[in-house]
Amino acid sequence: MNRIVMLAVAAFAALAVGASVAGAATPKLLASVSDPLNISLTQGGKKVTHLKAGSYIIVVQDKASDHNFHLTGPGVNKTTDVGGKGTFTWTVTLKKGTYKYVCDPHASFMKGSFTVS
Repeated sequence: MNRIVMLAVAAFAALAVGASVAGAATPKLLASVSDPLNISLTQGGKKVTHLKAGSYIIVVQDKASDHNFHLTGPGVNKTTDVGGKGTFTWTVTLKKGTYKYVCDPHASFMKGSFTVS
């Protein structure tokens, strides 16, 4: 009888752990492009330099009509429009590799990158 109770407790614990993993929130990143010449990608207020592969929500705040935010990397090519402003939400799946973000009209100096493993 003790063995049955232990198996039931173990099965319940496994289900609980599985449910908490399945219910984990998708990580959010904040992308921003603004005047005079600012472009950034942050998570929790810190500059993104490295992430784990997986699904992410990126909230893009395009605050300037003379810039855009353009993200490229393995399987990703997302951009806002030059000439427009607004807040956009992208769901992306990041794979192992290097990702770059730029303002297309000013790509030589408004840029950043990060790696995914």
